[in-house]
Amino acid sequence: MPRLEPTHEPELTGPVDLCDAGGRLNRDAVGWSRQPLHTCELSGHEPRKKRWNYWAVHDDRVFFSATIADVDHYVLAFVYLLEFETHAAQGRFIERTAILPPGALDLPPTVRESIVFDQGERRVALLDTPRGTRIQVDWPDFGEVDLHADLLAEQRRGHETLNVVIPWSRDRFQFTSKQNTLPVHGNIFLGKEKFRLERSSSWGVLDFGRGVWKYSTAWNWGALSTRLPDGRTLGLNLGAKWTVGTGMTENGICLYGLLSKIGEGIPFAYDERDFMKPWRIGSRSKRVHLRFVPFYERVAKAKTGILMSEVHQMFGRYSGTVVPDTGETIEIADVFGWIEEHKARW
Repeated sequence: MPRLEPTHEPELTGPVDLCDAGGRLNRDAVGWSRQPLHTCELSGHEPRKKRWNYWAVHDDRVFFSATIADVDHYVLAFVYLLEFETHAAQGRFIERTAILPPGALDLPPTVRESIVFDQGERRVALLDTPRGTRIQVDWPDFGEVDLHADLLAEQRRGHETLNVVIPWSRDRFQFTSKQNTLPVHGNIFLGKEKFRLERSSSWGVLDFGRGVWKYSTAWNWGALSTRLPDGRTLGLNLGAKWTVGTGMTENGICLYGLLSKIGEGIPFAYDERDFMKPWRIGSRSKRVHLRFVPFYERVAKAKTGILMSEVHQMFGRYSGTVVPDTGETIEIADVFGWIEEHKARW
């Protein structure tokens, strides 16, 4: 198969600081890399700084997410669980959020560091270990029962990830590290119920973000992790809206641990009046040609004064084709994943 031409975006290969001494974007930091190379020491720009570590893990029965974030206005942790098949037709969904005052927690500047959010009996710990990130959650009164989770998402040496700086300007920019197809194992206890995630059939995805954002913004994000019939792993990370006009994208295909960076913008087509209708994601080059059919909609809305956040995160199944740098056309048929629209004034 013919190998495709590499992306026009600059590929970085050595450690780099995201910001200069004045807290502005370091021009040498703009680009993408196959491993996390950026140190993201943010300063100034109050209240535009945003930091988060979002983790998602799933198998074919359950999706579980734990996040610690600092959005300059406050620090928060939120945790949610979706059980795909229950006695309820649309599955069972539980979500809880806890908030601390601004400055209560210092999120680290690099990907592989530990963070612990502690609010009495509510505790979310993202702990760096030699094998990967250990995700521990203790949350009483989680849907009227106690939640306890202890999971390990393996971040193996040599596994390539999508790491990108999006440069709106010297004073508005974002570093993101998207990591998919990470093997996960461990347990989630919901009251007396136990969900056992096995390494052979469970996946972890990390969305690590550090940056200085505009007050008003919107984005789309789509992701999946799966194993192909031939045994190879396949992960997709696709984004839209928020990168337009920057010369960079967060689009990539991770096939068997090797990243293919896609430099072209890929629009998401969907009905904002009914997010449960099928979505379409397609690039002009046909490297990505997908249809996404939702089966569950998570809606998260928050409004405080001039601040607002509204997320429509859809869980469903992808079908279509993707083409990595090798030129191979890979078929995707009814593969679980998620897709979202997020609008914010923050």
